[in-house]
Amino acid sequence: MGTMEETNEQGLSRKQIEEARSNRSSLQEAFRATPSANARLRLHVLASGSKGNASLVENVATGEGILIDCGICKRDVLSRSVEAGFDLSKLKAVLVTHEHSDHTKGLKVLYRELVKRGLEVPLYANQATFANSKPIQEASELTEVVGLDAEDQLSLAGMQVLAFGTSHDAASSFGFRIWAENDVLGFMTDTGVVTGAAHEALQGCRILALEANHDPIMLKNGPYPRALQERVSSEFGHLSNEQASEELKSLLHPGLEEVIAMHISENNNTYRLPVECLREVIQRESHSAAVVCAYQQRLVSR
Repeated sequence: MGTMEETNEQGLSRKQIEEARSNRSSLQEAFRATPSANARLRLHVLASGSKGNASLVENVATGEGILIDCGICKRDVLSRSVEAGFDLSKLKAVLVTHEHSDHTKGLKVLYRELVKRGLEVPLYANQATFANSKPIQEASELTEVVGLDAEDQLSLAGMQVLAFGTSHDAASSFGFRIWAENDVLGFMTDTGVVTGAAHEALQGCRILALEANHDPIMLKNGPYPRALQERVSSEFGHLSNEQASEELKSLLHPGLEEVIAMHISENNNTYRLPVECLREVIQRESHSAAVVCAYQQRLVSR
């Protein structure tokens, strides 16, 4: 995914990118909506895609945060956390959405680093997820593992976190509704359909991180064998750009400011397509929310 032309990032022209750079503004900040006065949360997507996933949710009032998944190497977690301005000593928890390796393979090495720094950071994972994940089992030798179930509500880093079930071919899988005071963030990837619980939990968000994994035509004509194509497009697979757009339309409300297209397929999508699909919804409904995509190889902060 890192080979996609930079001129197409976020659906922008070369002129727009150059203008942003000439003003010494990053692409992220140049196309970031002005946050409302009640903004208390920030999302730092360290990596998102089939090769590895990790995202930080930060409480801006305290600087504390939680990490959702760790399917990337320690070096990238550390360097992108620094780039995001997040102090890893203020990490208060790691939450695992499900056991697949692109969400868990970096856990053991990360926890070695946390222990080395004298940090005690609990790891939250479902019991079935734990039973099916060697990386989580290895991490459990270094930290406390706390059980996680759908509809659990946690108080972490000065934020409230509600886990909700998603529909994926895993032992168990979750998305999260996270809030502090009146600021709300919704986070959902790795789901073939939007469950009723997920749809309810994603209502009223200011920041919405929503899977837009594949383009159905690219998937059909791409390199995947038929069985894998059927898995991806099944109700236990991943949301397409069109499915994400339909869900976004149903979630629009005046307080929505930021939409991030997540878990974009390297083989069956481009960075441009999901952004265009989601922006079309925003424009058609005369909404003002900003739409960007998350990347596999670099940080996106909102």
